[in-house]
Amino acid sequence: MKKQQLQETIDFLKSNGITNPAIGIVLGTGLGKLVHEISIEKEIPYSEIPHFPQATVEFHSGKLIYGVLSDKKVLVMSGRFHLYEGYTPWEVTYGIRTMHGLGVQKLLISNAAGAINLNYKKGDLMLIDDHINLQGSSPLAFNGANNFGNIFADMLAPYSAEINGKIKTIAAEQNILLHEGVYASVLGPQLETRAEYRMLQILETDAVGMSTVPEVIVAKQLNLPCAAISVLTDECDPKNLEPVNIAEIIAIAGEAEPKMITLFREVIKVI
Repeated sequence: MKKQQLQETIDFLKSNGITNPAIGIVLGTGLGKLVHEISIEKEIPYSEIPHFPQATVEFHSGKLIYGVLSDKKVLVMSGRFHLYEGYTPWEVTYGIRTMHGLGVQKLLISNAAGAINLNYKKGDLMLIDDHINLQGSSPLAFNGANNFGNIFADMLAPYSAEINGKIKTIAAEQNILLHEGVYASVLGPQLETRAEYRMLQILETDAVGMSTVPEVIVAKQLNLPCAAISVLTDECDPKNLEPVNIAEIIAIAGEAEPKMITLFREVIKVI
């Protein structure tokens, strides 16, 4: 049933002119301006795509964008899905499976995250080197998951060392401060308590968010090389915690976004 639905989604998108995208991109919270860099050929709202989940978060626009960026065909999810919206892990990762089925060969992911590492500051970028899944679920844990690949996906290196290396080189060339660290993915949508932030520090995580890990796990099952960048929008110091201001988080994401856009635009040229 799932395989048939996915094929119907892929067939619909192909019939609408989305053919042979090379690079897939997932844009995180407050990080939608990359689409202005794209020579857009097709834009399809999620609501018009058969079997596609619908974005419910207000700062996610919910459309699939196809076009050219850095002389490569790209397919962009402008608006992603989260477990905290009530979606299943299958729905959260449906876009990744769709991209793969359309021919995407490399995947770039962005997110907004909180800095657990106190050396990292608001507005900094962090390249994800590894992750800890604290969401209590897996997008590979369903009946029939082995129809899509090995369910015992090897997570020794979930993020492509090759793509990460190229992103680090570009960051150095462009004089962009780019940390590298471990991302912890939690369920949310509530923010963490002081005790939870202390736990994350003990676990030696550098940033925390509510997305990305399910998509990366599925990419690994599909042998789809990926890289992910977190825009750090707040500093999670349990000893100096202040009430979270979501509007400020979105504003900081917007201020840091040009740096992320530069990294994505330049790395697409060389992968």
